Amino acid sequence: MAFSLAAPERIGQTVGLRALVGFAALAAALVVPALIGRQDVLNLLFLVLLYVAIGQSWNVLGGFTGQVNLGHAAFFGIGVMVTRQLWLLGQWPYPFAFFAGGVAATLFALVIGIPTFRLRGAYFSIGTLGLAEALRIAVSNVFPNINALPAQATAEYDVLSHYYLALGLAVVAMVFAYVSIRSRFGLGWSAVREDEEAARATGVDPLLHKLVALVASSFLAGLAGSTFALHQASFYAEFVFEPSWTFDALLITFIGGVGTTLGPFLGALFYILVREGLAISFTQFHQIIFGVLFILIVLLLPGGLIDAWRRLRGRRSWGSEV
Repeated sequence: MAFSLAAPERIGQTVGLRALVGFAALAAALVVPALIGRQDVLNLLFLVLLYVAIGQSWNVLGGFTGQVNLGHAAFFGIGVMVTRQLWLLGQWPYPFAFFAGGVAATLFALVIGIPTFRLRGAYFSIGTLGLAEALRIAVSNVFPNINALPAQATAEYDVLSHYYLALGLAVVAMVFAYVSIRSRFGLGWSAVREDEEAARATGVDPLLHKLVALVASSFLAGLAGSTFALHQASFYAEFVFEPSWTFDALLITFIGGVGTTLGPFLGALFYILVREGLAISFTQFHQIIFGVLFILIVLLLPGGLIDAWRRLRGRRSWGSEV
């Protein structure tokens, strides 16, 4: 009985500690620009925050629900292109174009969701990759020229505002993941991930749960694309639909800890800082070195960096709570 009475108190202390750490991290992120003031560092931190959002958006569908989507770049690219076109050519205010990018990515996800979810396992992954590649080729044919900011937008370019936008999106993605996985629907996602037939037998509708996860995943990815559309001065349309955006999100999630809420944050921090550091120190071989590091993490820490934290603290159950 003593254990039963003490357990809620320990749980409350743990949740309170995590909330305190989270608020402290957010406060630090808010004041970092004032302390640093360097454009190159802000750009690097912007990338970290952008990749937190991209990684978490993939994690909602791939980690929480077990649907390995290899066409995630399509949602990101749609967010970029729709926002860019509405903002620059349609003369929409950027806040409206920002959300329009997320909505457009969600609508595309709904169109492809039902037919692709009829596929299982590797067939689903291959199907989503094929659709994303088809979209990339179509976009490259329709928009073959470079997409660059006009002179006025370039003159008003402000890295600080881009940083805070990415910070806000990263916080939204992390909070959404934390709250949703602990909800009743989140339990349904976990059931679908483990065994669809068993989930159906217990009253969980696998298709509905997968579609909801797809909508959330694509909307967050589209908003990440909208953020990139504001930040990137120029790019070819084909670039934002490259498979690398999918595999970057996948790598980040697996490095940090797939299926955990904190994993994409740790993965993005590790991925960007280590990748950029290796690129500076080992210009010719940095990709090979990073690939070896990734393989070592997967082999030695199957649960990602979260697994290392579990071992360090000696609490095997901690990872399922984060």
